[in-house]
Amino acid sequence: MALDTDSLWQLLPAIHRLRDERGGGALRALLEVMAAQGALVQDDIEQLHDDHFIETCAEWVVPYIGELVGVRGLRELGSELPYSRRALVANVLAYRRRKGTVPVLEQLVLDSAGWPAKAAEAFLQLATTQHLNHVRLQAPGTLDLRSALRLEGLGGAFDPAPHGVDVRRIALQRGRWNLPNVALFAWRLRSYRLLRAEPRPGPQPGSYWLDAAGRDLPMFNPPRTEAAVEHATTEADLPMPLSRLALHAELQARRLALVNGRPLQPAWFDEATGQPPLVLRLDGVAVPPDQLCVCHLGSWQAPPDSVDVPRSGPGGAVTPVAWPIAAAFDPQLGRLVLAPARAGAAVQVDWNFGFAGDLGGGPYDRRRTLDEALARPVGWQLGVSRQQAAIGGELVATLAEAIDAWNLQPAGTVGLITLMDNARWEEDWSAAHAPRLPAGSRLTIAAADWPALPVAGGLPGQLERRPGRIDGGLRRAALRGHFTVTGTAAADEPAAGELWLDGLLIEGSITVADGNLARLQLSHCTVMPSAGTALVAGGDNRHLRLQAQRCLLGRIEVTAAADGVGLADSIVQAEPEAVRVDAAPLEASACTIVGRCMLDRLCAENTLFTATVHTARLQEGCVRYSFVSRDSSVPRPYRCQPALAIEAAVAIDPTADPAAIEARLRPTFTTLRWGDAAHAQLSAQCAAEITTGADDGNEMGAWHFLLQAHRAANALGQVGQYLRFGMEAGLTHAS
Repeated sequence: MALDTDSLWQLLPAIHRLRDERGGGALRALLEVMAAQGALVQDDIEQLHDDHFIETCAEWVVPYIGELVGVRGLRELGSELPYSRRALVANVLAYRRRKGTVPVLEQLVLDSAGWPAKAAEAFLQLATTQHLNHVRLQAPGTLDLRSALRLEGLGGAFDPAPHGVDVRRIALQRGRWNLPNVALFAWRLRSYRLLRAEPRPGPQPGSYWLDAAGRDLPMFNPPRTEAAVEHATTEADLPMPLSRLALHAELQARRLALVNGRPLQPAWFDEATGQPPLVLRLDGVAVPPDQLCVCHLGSWQAPPDSVDVPRSGPGGAVTPVAWPIAAAFDPQLGRLVLAPARAGAAVQVDWNFGFAGDLGGGPYDRRRTLDEALARPVGWQLGVSRQQAAIGGELVATLAEAIDAWNLQPAGTVGLITLMDNARWEEDWSAAHAPRLPAGSRLTIAAADWPALPVAGGLPGQLERRPGRIDGGLRRAALRGHFTVTGTAAADEPAAGELWLDGLLIEGSITVADGNLARLQLSHCTVMPSAGTALVAGGDNRHLRLQAQRCLLGRIEVTAAADGVGLADSIVQAEPEAVRVDAAPLEASACTIVGRCMLDRLCAENTLFTATVHTARLQEGCVRYSFVSRDSSVPRPYRCQPALAIEAAVAIDPTADPAAIEARLRPTFTTLRWGDAAHAQLSAQCAAEITTGADDGNEMGAWHFLLQAHRAANALGQVGQYLRFGMEAGLTHAS
């Protein structure tokens, strides 16, 4: 029996239902409470059955089922990451049947740490003399210099070169080339796909940057899901930057196969097993891959309208065939140039870019932060789309139109504007189209789809869009322009308006004007200042709470006597000064702040301050498990670097040089260039005191939520159980 209010209500005699309806509905209200509690019990009973199976059990049950099959020693990774120990427990018997094989080692790293991996056995790449009874043609004694494509793999997981013996231990990351060694290359960077994205016009007609902000970003391969444990990982399975030579060779071979009637053997543009690296749509029509060519587009040179493809005829005769070309693209620079005959077409692209995790504006699942933004029921909503026709009161073509409609709503309205396309909006939201937030109002501007759902009780095929029912993934809207936000509530009104931004790439600045705004919340946003400061709050905003979560920001300047500034899992980068907060407390949790900080009060944990921090009030707040330089003034540091390491070193050796210790521990990054896939990622040479210095043993900084130290321990702990006797494995981060 369904334990819902209507079912219980129908069980009552009609006389009691009639009397209750006349008396105000107290009995039905009681049944609603009973039905809610009964539904909880019913769900728990159903979950008890599901908990008997690894495919359907709750996450907390996974280690208990793992104990039954001998899976132990895995660290808890929490619910923030899209990884689970479920796959490892489910496949453990299949792994044990194939113990010691390369595909199993690769799959173990993926299941235990969530990193796609490639296992390379060092003995296969040693330059040794071979016995005539066991000739290995794939392991020559000298390097083949004729294949530029194979030479691209030098030093990595697909290294084709023979090497001499290195007897240092691979487990300590000191050596690799020895008979018992297995190198496990793990790809930490992830590949994110943008669907039907609008590229940024380039310097000449028909030319485009794939990146909406006009940056030269490398294209990443969309990784594939391996169908069987026996499958050995190839380049096409990994989230790695694409190669010009590899894509050029495949597209050339594709044209040859089509002209000569031979079967296709695609590796990258195989739509049956995965997504192609690039889907180009001109005027809404997808261009076949054979009409694309790969070029070095550093000079933005347009491709020809056709190329000659040789066709083999009878007797060995070869006839050139003119094959049409629609566009050329450069996977390493992220550029696209249309052929002259197609230069006037409207362009949309599907492509992948790389990043270390779900931080900043990106097309990934953001339902958790959107649920928080939509905790209050939405009473007004508009969708913004250029790919769908405008519908009065439902869909508009520009964000400015949506903001103008919001500004007409009464005080206390909870509104939602959804940017439904991976498109670019280049407008000005700082003057006539600036959002205004009256008392009690909340406006959320989010990159999300607003799907049309079946009408409850309506006709078949009848659809409607319901306020607040959105899909919070696979969208990343790009905005170019400046925002000015104004709170219009009375100065003494404590329940002022709020603005929430989610999933946006903003090439401009956000300014909180003089007024009374209660909250400005940025979640999963990238704010790139085109000029000056990215985030400014001044004037009289004494109730303002400025919050950034999982954001990538430029300079922050808060001169107002605000309620507070909170940063969580975010990157703030600006030189020479990154953060200035004059009259409000700053709370930083697991952040990377590149640049000087001038603060009034500070509370920080698990945070990297790469430059000097000056705090006016040292008697308030605390800084714990963070990196703060010795010339900084911060309140009550607790287990911070380099002070902790200096204290330990001086206790052992009083002549230890504090400056040298600080220089050794100073955080080093793979890159600090905006837009790079490894932006603000700690480098492989970074000191262990930083990479494991957070309060839970993981790295300090914005990427703390990835729990990479625990994941590496999980991978090595599991791989050690599946190695052949005498073998040793070492984990190397390939990205």
